[in-house]
Amino acid sequence: MIDMMKKNLKVLLLVLLLAFASCSFTSKSFDDPDKDKLLIQVITYVLQQGHFDPIKLNDEFSKEFFDDYMERIDPVKRYFYESDYKEFEKYKTDIDDQLRAYDITFFNVVHERMLERIEEAKSTYKTVLSQPFDYTKDETFDTDNDKMIFVKTKKQMEERWRKQLKFSTLSNYDDIYEQERSAKEKDPSYVMKTDAEIEKEARETTLRSIDIYFNDSIDDLTREDWFSSYVNVIVEEFDPHTYYLAPKGKEDFDQQMSGKLEGIGARLQKRLGYIKVVELISGGPAWRSQLLEVEDLILKVKQENEQFPVDIVGMRISDAIKYIKGPKGTKVTLTIKKVDGTIKDITITRDIVEIGETYAKSSIVEKDQKKFGIINLPRFYVDFKEYKKLNAAKDVKKEIERLKSEGMQGLILDLRNNGGGSLPTVVEMAGLFIKEGPIVQVRSTGAPKETLEDTDRSISWDGPLVVLVNELSASASEIMAAAMQDYKRAVIIGSKQTYGKGTVQNVYNLNNLVRNNTNGDLGALAFTTQKYYRINGGSVQLEGVKSDVKLPGRFSFIDIGEKEKDNPLPYDEIGSANYEVWNKYFGYEEAIRKSNMRMKHNFQLKLIEDNAKWVKSKIDETLFSLNYKEYKKQLELNDKEAERFEAISDYTTNLTFGPLEYEKKLFEKDTTNLQEKRERWYKSLSKDVYVEEAIHVLEDLKTAADIKKVAKVKN
Repeated sequence: MIDMMKKNLKVLLLVLLLAFASCSFTSKSFDDPDKDKLLIQVITYVLQQGHFDPIKLNDEFSKEFFDDYMERIDPVKRYFYESDYKEFEKYKTDIDDQLRAYDITFFNVVHERMLERIEEAKSTYKTVLSQPFDYTKDETFDTDNDKMIFVKTKKQMEERWRKQLKFSTLSNYDDIYEQERSAKEKDPSYVMKTDAEIEKEARETTLRSIDIYFNDSIDDLTREDWFSSYVNVIVEEFDPHTYYLAPKGKEDFDQQMSGKLEGIGARLQKRLGYIKVVELISGGPAWRSQLLEVEDLILKVKQENEQFPVDIVGMRISDAIKYIKGPKGTKVTLTIKKVDGTIKDITITRDIVEIGETYAKSSIVEKDQKKFGIINLPRFYVDFKEYKKLNAAKDVKKEIERLKSEGMQGLILDLRNNGGGSLPTVVEMAGLFIKEGPIVQVRSTGAPKETLEDTDRSISWDGPLVVLVNELSASASEIMAAAMQDYKRAVIIGSKQTYGKGTVQNVYNLNNLVRNNTNGDLGALAFTTQKYYRINGGSVQLEGVKSDVKLPGRFSFIDIGEKEKDNPLPYDEIGSANYEVWNKYFGYEEAIRKSNMRMKHNFQLKLIEDNAKWVKSKIDETLFSLNYKEYKKQLELNDKEAERFEAISDYTTNLTFGPLEYEKKLFEKDTTNLQEKRERWYKSLSKDVYVEEAIHVLEDLKTAADIKKVAKVKN
């Protein structure tokens, strides 16, 4: 299987190399200052020749790119004026022509004007923050960027900055006020700061923070950084998973793959100026703290030995990470914005996060003297250099054998929050649960479809199986869930649908595609080269995998997943593969029906659903008062409304979780806090209503199987 995937990769690379050779793409084509033109030439050609579904560079492309680029570099419209926009707009339908001619005039014009406006902004924000804010005044600030228009005058620009900075400073004002009030409660003799003193200190905190932002982030941006952003907007027009890695970005990417992360144990992504949490490393500090969640936005970062936080909104992600990362044992306080719009401070103690924490782990689940098993798989990991030594399929098989040796009667495979990984690995893993047959169908760039099959007739587990998914289960997770669903091998329990990513990307070093390269490192390009399909012929692209038992979750009413991305590839279908459904179940449909009936009357799930609706209502609120009393009143109202959902975390099942025998021995000579990590996991599982329902389904499937066996014996 791996050989076949490598073969496809080599064929595509060869096609690109031959194409470049025939076009004589060499770095001698341009002088060093015009390295950017060479990069445009290389990237546009690679995308046109190698992307799964290349788009036409025409006027329609130009218009969409223009809008997206303006949104990228000035999302809150606090730099450019209406006159700037009108000047730029004359290029709106010319960008495609410029790209074909390797002309970067549009970039140069916008870039030079941006540098001018940044210098003006430095003066503007300092002027605004030199004057007190009146928090008794009744005025509002709308955080919906789509409603903003470009201002016409300098006075209007100052007013825009004033409102934005007043809104930013309001939380500082509240923090300081609450600190003073708390000090007064502890010591009645304490003399609180006056409102004027609190206001001044809050403003100074904002000034320090924005100074750091401009001095350490904006001013530190090189022309290459700005141009990388320009190139990324170009490539993202093709699809949301195609992206350019500048030389520095490629360095960071390679370092990330090295196997060890030091910090809080979270993967971050920049989204519309914000730093968003996209994944928590299983077993890491953030995961253990249970304070940070996927989709949280990090607004500010404060070190334990510093008095004031640094605002990282709008900061380059590489710079933001420098503040968030730090030596093991040190503490960092993050100001985060939750999905419901509430803002809170959390403190996490940094640690070294081994990628090994993302490997498969299992637990015995006991209920009414019956034993079940659960395997948690955060990613479909693999070491392509030593595939047989390290891959998720091999590890899951090992956990299955261990669970079977301890009397497991049913298995839960937990793929929630699993963002995917290796395609060959998921094919091999699916084969652990069926005798043999197709697992997924793949269409590659310029090639007919291929069916990736399990050819190993052995079965590691032929008993009852449940697969847990949610909206963040993506890519390889969706392949696994879809295959198990199409074979009717497992009951899929979870969200209405999974993430909906049905594409495969490859990363290419652009330097390998240019002869006589003397212009320096060109970086790399990740682009979509394949699309995969279920064995029934459907795609998971956009649609995801629909659960057999649909349970509400915190993202149930929020737009999340591939559908929410810009420029996703469309859903389509192909012919089905030849396969036979699993015939060893008795009562499969009945187990699903019973589960759906149970869920209708589950109070915990009703509370979770109500919470999800409330979160959605908070997200939809974009208008905020800049009057402190009104602002405080809204905060208190939010806290009061949120109180009724505290019962969600109080929920406890009657399930018992514990280590397998081999782990008990590891605990005895534990030097990595393994036992502590596992006990935290067991505690989390014991409060998990989704796992509880999965056990109910396994019981129903096992009961049906036992009835079938008895009937067989009687006959």
